[in-house]
Amino acid sequence: MADPTTKRATDDSVPTPSDEGDASNVRKRPKPGERKVQILQSLAEMLEKPGSERITTAALAASLQVSEAALYRHFASKAQMFEGLIEFIEQSIFTLANQIAEREHTVVEPGAGTGDRQAAKIVTMVVQFAEKNPGLARLMVGDALVLEHERLQQRINQLFERLESLLRQCFRMSAEVSGQDAPTAHAQLRAAILTAFLMGRLQRYVRSNFRRPASDNLDACLAILLG
Repeated sequence: MADPTTKRATDDSVPTPSDEGDASNVRKRPKPGERKVQILQSLAEMLEKPGSERITTAALAASLQVSEAALYRHFASKAQMFEGLIEFIEQSIFTLANQIAEREHTVVEPGAGTGDRQAAKIVTMVVQFAEKNPGLARLMVGDALVLEHERLQQRINQLFERLESLLRQCFRMSAEVSGQDAPTAHAQLRAAILTAFLMGRLQRYVRSNFRRPASDNLDACLAILLG
């Protein structure tokens, strides 16, 4: 998960459970921090399986060919493992969103449509991130958090609240430039609608077992929503 724009890290330098040691079959010891990354990568991979059941630490340990005790040397609980993935989602999405905002201000002359363009690109980025990381998409829609600790769903709720706030800023900028009355109220309404659309797209993608792309006709839909 070193690159937030791509699916989980696949760098050959990162050991995997299938890596073998030398001819004596001695397993290489992971470098500091690598085992923690491996645990999160394996958890994300297990979440990708269509119709997968609630993940247990026993199953996760088996996928890594380690003991459950080995997992708890790096994470205090399974909830903390999920939080590690959620933190990755947050960091990835908002880092990319900030890059979009900076690029728009640098490349595009500010105008009434600048905020709308930013909003469209942010939604597109989130959709692309989810499609490249289907296991993480299950976290984003809460599908993988059923029966897990309630604070995890709260973290996801906060993620979309932050996204909606970011979209609201984009729309407020467009409304102010175009001289609309009550730009804040108008921006709030548009941001709420676009956030609901985004969440619906991700839900459909996950509930279809990743067969219906969230990006299907996305540009045309955004064109209608953004007018």
